[in-house]
Amino acid sequence: MKTFVAVALLVQCVFILCSEPEFEFKHHDNEELKKVLERVHEKCPDITNLYALEETSVNGELLAVLEISDNPGQHEIGEPEFKYVANMHGNEVVGREMLLKLADYLCDEYRHGNEEIQQLVNLTRIHLLPSMNPDGWAQAEPYEDAVQGMESIEGRANAHDVDLNRNFPDLNRIVYSNEKLHLQNNHVLNQLRRLSTPLEPETRAVLLWLQQFPFALSANMHGGDLVANYPYDESRSGSSLGHYTASPDDETFRELALAYSSKHPEMSNLNHKSCSPQDPNDGNFARQGGITNGAAWYSVAGGMQDFNYLSSNAMEITLELGCNKYPPAADLPKYWDQNKDSMLNFMWQAHTGVKGVVSDAATGEGIANALIQVKNLTTGQTINHDVTSAHGGDYWRLLTPGRYEVTSVAADYTPETKVVEVTNPDHAEAVVIDFHLKPLADYVETNENDEYAGGSNEAYEQMLREEAENIDKMTSEELATYEEEFAKYLYEKMDGNRLH
Repeated sequence: MKTFVAVALLVQCVFILCSEPEFEFKHHDNEELKKVLERVHEKCPDITNLYALEETSVNGELLAVLEISDNPGQHEIGEPEFKYVANMHGNEVVGREMLLKLADYLCDEYRHGNEEIQQLVNLTRIHLLPSMNPDGWAQAEPYEDAVQGMESIEGRANAHDVDLNRNFPDLNRIVYSNEKLHLQNNHVLNQLRRLSTPLEPETRAVLLWLQQFPFALSANMHGGDLVANYPYDESRSGSSLGHYTASPDDETFRELALAYSSKHPEMSNLNHKSCSPQDPNDGNFARQGGITNGAAWYSVAGGMQDFNYLSSNAMEITLELGCNKYPPAADLPKYWDQNKDSMLNFMWQAHTGVKGVVSDAATGEGIANALIQVKNLTTGQTINHDVTSAHGGDYWRLLTPGRYEVTSVAADYTPETKVVEVTNPDHAEAVVIDFHLKPLADYVETNENDEYAGGSNEAYEQMLREEAENIDKMTSEELATYEEEFAKYLYEKMDGNRLH
């Protein structure tokens, strides 16, 4: 009887699997796109979560995202968040179809026991946005000629005829000004005082998305050429062509771009024909390993790639997936074969460098918005771009192999520095460096005898010693003023902190 039941269950299982529709390589319209994502979620409800960004497109289309994770719907402490975005330009459609296939592939391989895919999904929270510009896609037209510049630009922009990759706040100009004054290079959105152009709803949706999730790594898929493009996209000089503009993470960005191009059979192939023979820079891509600095190719102001890097912790590159922006559907399997390994390898890069948790040494609770500062001891250079810890205190700092000095800094805490060796072995988690920061005793409490008790923190004690030396040097008038101000300080600081 048990044998009969087992056979019956096996037959039922095989029937169910066989009855599931296989993924179809085609140009899915906006409704079909959502149905593909829904079908993947139905197949793999335990590892997927289907949601939409906060705002819709101009024409009211949902910007649908499929999350893939072993615990979908929640951020896990220590687990990096990753995103792929495609179809920002509506007429560049290959990335859109690659992400639909990727979603289906990850689901099926996870279910069927592919250990490498299971490890990737279990260690990473993956977000896939197949179309950032569904309105543009609806207006786009296929064109058979694979020569860049010959294809129709219909559908490139959104329904307001705005190029979304020129619509993000231009933070580069702020950063380039900051460099002259040796000011910060990261999280500069709060320094923005005005917009040069109104933000489109699709742009606002992605901007809010970046604030909601602590993304560590991202890629933005385009078409029209074949190259992995890395920051900066906008030149310091303002020149439109040919000015290599390095970011503080130039070495890391080059390695991230190579992680994609090196697994692609054509990107770094010296025999690959140029997509734009008339472009003098285009032919250099293969000789550079299939990668390019954005501004060295051509300068883009208001682009999403640089905005990610300068407004958040997300390190984003741009992927040009082929000469033909809107190829025939029959070519899509070829694109999948070329890009599958690259897409998987790039996701693993979210696990390079170092990661950890910044916590309060007294309470053990995570500290949000702590700065993670890095000096490369191999080169002796400080990387002038800090990342910050997420709400639970966890952080991720992508780095190339080498020896680093990593410092955690948070308001009202003593900084802590550690030295680490980064090796980045394949398909392994980043080196874990946790920080337990000691609180500064910046307020005074009273004990049961109403005597003042200061903190025992070394930095605080040093501050008191310096304060005592300053008092010794004061005139009687200065001392009277100091005592009055210090009494006011104590009153403010002790309010609510007095022991009873």
